[in-house]
Amino acid sequence: MLSTLLLVWVGSGMVAAMQRNYFTNPPVNCGDWGTIAVTLVAGPLNYLGANPKITECQLPEPSQ
Repeated sequence: MLSTLLLVWVGSGMVAAMQRNYFTNPPVNCGDWGTIAVTLVAGPLNYLGANPKITECQLPEPSQ
């Protein structure tokens, strides 16, 4: 039951990301990847007015 709910939740987030054309061009920075990720996690909240966006993020630098 819980796995079905999770699948429907993330599936609705996937549909919202597709409707917003997030998959037409490949993501070029971590902000684009973050926006896609939070849209998937938001799921059906996207249809209640949520429009999550990540504008910039800082990736850790590799150690020397």
